[in-house]
Amino acid sequence: MSEADAKRALDAFINATTKALKKGDRVSLGEGFGSLSISKRSARTGRNPQTGKEIKIAAKNVVKFKAGAELSKAVN
Repeated sequence: MSEADAKRALDAFINATTKALKKGDRVSLGEGFGSLSISKRSARTGRNPQTGKEIKIAAKNVVKFKAGAELSKAVN
């Protein structure tokens, strides 16, 4: 596979994955490898490590990866 073909394939994967996650779908990354999903992170209070001052951290959606059984077994 040429570098240009690999770039097009990767771009297509990223675009399709992004669209699916924006819709709230779970994206499976092959049999046994794992999946990506969206999780809501609530607002919370944090602390600036340089000043020690409390700051408010806004709520947001985050992408979570869950390893599949085969991947988990292979690394343990």
